[in-house]
Amino acid sequence: MATLTVFTPSYNRAHTIWRTYESLCRQTCKDFCWLVIDDGSTDNTRQLVASWIGASQTTADFSGQCEAGFSIRYIWKENGGLHTGYNTAYANIETELCVCIDSDDWMPDDAVEKIVNYWKEKGGNRYAGIMGLDFDTKGKPLGGYFPDNLHEAYFLDMYINNIHRADTKEVMRTDLMKKVAPQVGFEGEKNFNPVYMLLQVCDDYPLLVLNENLCIVEYQQDDSMSRGIYRQYMNSPRSFAKLRLLEMNLKRNTFKHRFRSAVHYVSSCMISKDRNWLKQASNKWLVLLASPFGVALSYYIKSKAKK
Repeated sequence: MATLTVFTPSYNRAHTIWRTYESLCRQTCKDFCWLVIDDGSTDNTRQLVASWIGASQTTADFSGQCEAGFSIRYIWKENGGLHTGYNTAYANIETELCVCIDSDDWMPDDAVEKIVNYWKEKGGNRYAGIMGLDFDTKGKPLGGYFPDNLHEAYFLDMYINNIHRADTKEVMRTDLMKKVAPQVGFEGEKNFNPVYMLLQVCDDYPLLVLNENLCIVEYQQDDSMSRGIYRQYMNSPRSFAKLRLLEMNLKRNTFKHRFRSAVHYVSSCMISKDRNWLKQASNKWLVLLASPFGVALSYYIKSKAKK
C-alpha cells in the first residue's frame, strides 16, 4: 500500500484538473495514490478521469492504474459543498498520510518525494502530520518562508502568534482525521470550511514543519471558498457560527483570538436569526462582551454582500 493519498475534491473543474493530474504524473516518487471526489459535476470531469485509466464511464465509482504508474480512484457524489468532499475522502482513504490538492492547483515534481522522505525520517505518533508551503504561480511562497529554526508547530500558533498567516499545505495522518470526520453541516449550507476538522486534530498534536514548496496555487475567478467571503457568510451562517464556537474553545488560544471569534459568532447568529446564540455559547461573558461588535459586523456583511 502507498504511504500517501493525494485527494482532490472537484466541482466542474475539468478545465483545470488536468494540470493536477499532469503534475502527479511528473512526481519523482510514486509512493502515492490519487483520489478524485467529484462533487456532482455537470461537465466532463468523469470522462476525463476515466480516459486516464481506460475505465468505464457508467459507474459512480471506478479505479485503475494510469500510464505514469500510480493508481487513481474516482468517486462521484451529489453536490454538497467542499466539506462533504472531504468527508467522502476520509471515509475512503486507507494510507497512512493524506493531503488535499485542489482541482485548480498542482504539485511541484518532487513534492511527494519530500513528503514521504521527511515523514519516514522525522514522523511519528506525536505529530499530526506535516505543514509545508503553498507557492503562487510566480514561484513565491504565500506569506514567505517559515522561520529557519522552526521544526514543529501547532497549527493555530502560526496565526495567533503571527509566525505565518498565509495559506499552508497540511499533510495529515489519516487515522487522526478519521476520528473527527465526518464534519456534520447544515441542510442547504455548502460553505462549511473543512478546516473545522483540522483545527480539532491540531489542537492536540503539533505538525512537523517542512520549509518546502508542496503545492502551487492559482485562485479561480468563480465561487471557490477563497472568494466571495461575504456571500459565503450570508449563504452559510450556521456553519460559520459552528466554526466560531469551536475556535472560541480551542485550548491553544489567546484572548484576542477568542474575542474575534466571538464577534464573528454573534454576527453569524444574527444573520441566521438564531435566537439561542447566547445559550449555545460556553463562554457567555465573552459572547456578551462581543455582542455589540457582532451585531454591527452582521449589518456590515449584509451591506457588502449586496454589492
